[in-house]
Amino acid sequence: MENFITLTIDGVKVEVPAGTTVLEAAKKAGINIPTLCYLKDVNAIGACRMCVVNAGGRGLQAACVLPATDGMNVKTNTPEIRAYRKTLLELVLSNHDKKCLTCPRSTNCELQQLCRDLGVENGDAFAGTQNVYEIDDASPSIVRDNNKCILCRRCVATCDKVQNVGVIGAVNRGFVTSIESPWNLKLNDMACINCGQCITACPVGALYEKDSTKKVWDLINDETKHVVVQPAPAVRAALGEEFGYPMGTSVTGKMVAALRRMGFDKVFDTDFAADLTIMEEGTELVKRVTEGGVLPMITSCSPGWIKFCETYYPEFIPNLSSCKSPHEMLGAVTKSYYAEKAGIDAKDIKVVSVMPCTAKKFEAGREELAATGYPDVDEVITTRELAHMIKEAGIDFNMLPDEDFDDLLGESTGAGVIFGATGGVMEAALRTAYNLITGDELDNVDFDAVRGTEGIKEATVKVGDLDVSVAVAHGTGNASKLLDMIKSGEKKYTFIEVMGCPGGCVTGGGQPIVSAQTKLTCDPKVERAKALYGEDAGKAKRKSHENEQVKKLYAEYLGTPNSHKAHELLHTHYVKREKYSK
Repeated sequence: MENFITLTIDGVKVEVPAGTTVLEAAKKAGINIPTLCYLKDVNAIGACRMCVVNAGGRGLQAACVLPATDGMNVKTNTPEIRAYRKTLLELVLSNHDKKCLTCPRSTNCELQQLCRDLGVENGDAFAGTQNVYEIDDASPSIVRDNNKCILCRRCVATCDKVQNVGVIGAVNRGFVTSIESPWNLKLNDMACINCGQCITACPVGALYEKDSTKKVWDLINDETKHVVVQPAPAVRAALGEEFGYPMGTSVTGKMVAALRRMGFDKVFDTDFAADLTIMEEGTELVKRVTEGGVLPMITSCSPGWIKFCETYYPEFIPNLSSCKSPHEMLGAVTKSYYAEKAGIDAKDIKVVSVMPCTAKKFEAGREELAATGYPDVDEVITTRELAHMIKEAGIDFNMLPDEDFDDLLGESTGAGVIFGATGGVMEAALRTAYNLITGDELDNVDFDAVRGTEGIKEATVKVGDLDVSVAVAHGTGNASKLLDMIKSGEKKYTFIEVMGCPGGCVTGGGQPIVSAQTKLTCDPKVERAKALYGEDAGKAKRKSHENEQVKKLYAEYLGTPNSHKAHELLHTHYVKREKYSK
């Protein structure tokens, strides 16, 4: 039985489980204690001191690391505490680039919000020498601007503890402390996997995605180009947050309408390619199982995970499915099948992907992803970049009607939709693998055992006469744990899904940023996944092999899944990567 304690916070009695911090207890009592360095379940180090409280007799203490005790009397809002916090903010601002209007995090910056809340107007109280840093923009995915950094170390903890990558950390001491990569190398010269989780952890504008919006506008405005756009499943589950919709609201129809009004020639759906991926990947899995291929087979749709595997676990490269990720598949099909259908030369077609993922920017530049002799995907923008472009175009998103994707490459099933949530690729694959192996149809297509946000999920699924042992991991830190168990012989599986970001694509590095305060009471992994599972449940067709447009693609162009032509267009290979530039 759980042990509960009672404490008083600003005169409010609150009962919480033993082991709860004062910060968490205050939130339960409806009291917001300000934070900067704190990030739930990731970074609780009491470094910024913004969350200090008076717990009686021991001076001011950091609430994020202070255990609540029975009978404790906590004050969070005394004149002394308010003055202390204001002074701390002014000290932070004294070494901070305050060009807020040009900052990508303006209006969604935790430091900016605290300044408004605590009445810090200009940040010149401690004006003096400021450190000046060169902006690191060598990466195709992530820009680092240490002139904005407040040394909260949230990015460091996320990269190390959550992703098990650890390519950034604090160097030097005192006033010249900064967050750097080892040997002062640029992020692009390190074993960064481009996942962008550091961006979503950052409370300010010290980390942000490489902006591709100008390139996309230039493509749209080039009358010699036929520009096709495709949004990923997870984008529709989060885009609405940028326009005031509650977290977990699906805005598929309005998203399509906005893309069409922005000037794209065709609006296709990456969900279509997710269904196509399942046909290729499911067939590949069946062949490996029945013909003695390398097992466990591991999914390949997450580019952050693929780069992590290539860099940190290259011995598992043979286990990776050879399937391209869905948006790369759709790019290849657009520049071949669609090009022939529409009578357009592939060189005149440009494909823009809207992704929840900053690693997709890196992926689009891989030389091997050019099935027609041209890049499968020409430009990648994130969910945040799309929101910015919609606002820049003056489109009233909330007033848009719901519109449908364009035909030919726009149909999708529920299986394609759930690709955006951890466990979704596995569930979609099992729905179709059952049909491929048995020839029968599943009555109940919901595989609850692979759903949810547990770091590693395991299940044994009966498919005909076969017992298929499966596992799902999300976040590369959890992938490390799973692969280590396989290497040691502790675990044995048939099929594994790995998503590079915690929660899967719904919390990718390019999704709307959620503040640390909001995450105290709301989990974006859970809320955004609800939108995708809701769309899945509402679909008339929920299995990838039921997609009529996918069937037509095979009948008219590809032949059969895993055919020679399918391999030329839809499959790829991987390479072992060094951990840093020599």
